[in-house]
Amino acid sequence: MTPAPLAARLDAPSGPLFFPVTAYGPDGAVALDTYRLHVRRGVEAGAAAVFACCGTGEFHALTPEEFDACVRAAVEAAEGRVPVVAGVGYGTALAVRYAHLAGSAGADGLLAMPPYLVRAGQEGLVRHYREVAAATGLPVIVYQRDNAVLTPGAVVELARTDGIIGLKDGQGDLDLMQRTVSAVRAEGPGDFLYFNGLPTAELTQPAYRGLGITLYSSAVFCFAPEIAVACHTAFRTGDEATANRLIDGFYRPFADLRAKGPGYAVSLVKAGVRMRGLDVGEVRPPLHEPAGDHVKQLARLIERGHALLEEGM
Repeated sequence: MTPAPLAARLDAPSGPLFFPVTAYGPDGAVALDTYRLHVRRGVEAGAAAVFACCGTGEFHALTPEEFDACVRAAVEAAEGRVPVVAGVGYGTALAVRYAHLAGSAGADGLLAMPPYLVRAGQEGLVRHYREVAAATGLPVIVYQRDNAVLTPGAVVELARTDGIIGLKDGQGDLDLMQRTVSAVRAEGPGDFLYFNGLPTAELTQPAYRGLGITLYSSAVFCFAPEIAVACHTAFRTGDEATANRLIDGFYRPFADLRAKGPGYAVSLVKAGVRMRGLDVGEVRPPLHEPAGDHVKQLARLIERGHALLEEGM
């Protein structure tokens, strides 16, 4: 698929962007049937797109062969109903290899995550993402966070690059994002996309919407799609009462709980998926499972979230 169609399908979606967890069996191997079911349920629950093998999907823990199999399974489960975007990362050579695997597996686009370990300069980062974009015909979304934070000028260069269609922000610097949006608006293409990629993005989405950024990733959608869809609808329709009720009663406490353990942005989400009756297994090392008391708190919080939905009916 060429960049323009994917950008059009992602722009102003009717549902959350779904970042499925990767399912593992009792032996620790990837459980593709369970993974397909997880993706299929997400699409049927109202996901606007599937971002396979990204941060929540433990990209860092997958072999190239497992990555290929998972992307293929996601494409099969989505059945063309929504686009499938695959994560790529590490150094340029490996990112390009994963990009080719994603293309052969049928993905519609790529989420280019920060390069592994190194803290590169802007010139090197721009070159890295341009080489990834040139490697296939798949459109690329650049994910900035941690060791890969871009200046507004660098984003303008990337926005002018064939095949790069958007920027996902996981840094949370609103001043930087405002200057970036302004710079691209003045000097770049008018159809460049922006995504709020912070953990539990719903919590910060009102602030990002103030910058005109309406797209965001939703980890909560993995285990509580009803809550995630209701919040997304509230943002989209301007229903501040519902959005504030969910933020105050569910999302803020969930973010507080997520902050109690390193890696909980993934392991706590997988625990939530298991609570919903789908055994997706545990996280792989170096991540670890959440403490038992924290899992109990999550269960109570999910109940509270559903109760908040009923209050608004």
